[in-house]
Amino acid sequence: MRIFLDSANIEEIRTVNGLGCLSGVTTNPSLVAKEKRNYFDIIRNICSFVDGPVSAEVVSTDYENMLLEAQKLSELHQNVVVKVPISFDGLQVINKLQQLSIKTNATLIFSANQALLAAQAGATFVSPFIGRIDDIGYDGLSVLADIIEIFKNAKFNTQIISASIRHPMHVVVSAKLGAHIATIPYAIIKQMINHPLTDAGIERFSHDWLASKLDFS
Repeated sequence: MRIFLDSANIEEIRTVNGLGCLSGVTTNPSLVAKEKRNYFDIIRNICSFVDGPVSAEVVSTDYENMLLEAQKLSELHQNVVVKVPISFDGLQVINKLQQLSIKTNATLIFSANQALLAAQAGATFVSPFIGRIDDIGYDGLSVLADIIEIFKNAKFNTQIISASIRHPMHVVVSAKLGAHIATIPYAIIKQMINHPLTDAGIERFSHDWLASKLDFS
């Protein structure tokens, strides 16, 4: 399973990219708005150093304007993947962009039915929001498992991005289920790296080495 970072913060993205485990980035209007910078400049900046898909989302909700925005976003860089929210108009946009050979990420997926329709329409990626499904008392990982099974049976080329990750176990189970990608917030990436036993081990090794008074040679 590949790792994407769910962020529009350039410093966060550079930091995780430097770890050598980043395969792409997903953004959304809320994440971009937090940065208080020009939208297109942020996307161009990310694409300048991330070697992989960078999802940038349309902000309109009607077919004509979503399509116009999608075309503008796709022209920013060859790595841009246009995020389109699932809806009647959204499916039409996804289908049209597929005809234009523009990659898409069907976002705000909360059911297997939505993912199925998006794949049939030609989406490059679908993003089930497993954390938000959990938030309303349902099982997001169960929905993810249904989508993975359906896509395998149908032999879709559409890739599944496990999104709205709330904690490290979401990542582990997503990988075990067979999600192609997990898009993960910066804070969760840090939680994945850290472990109390690792911290204790480093502290013990450092203490013993200093106590030995040996040279590192």
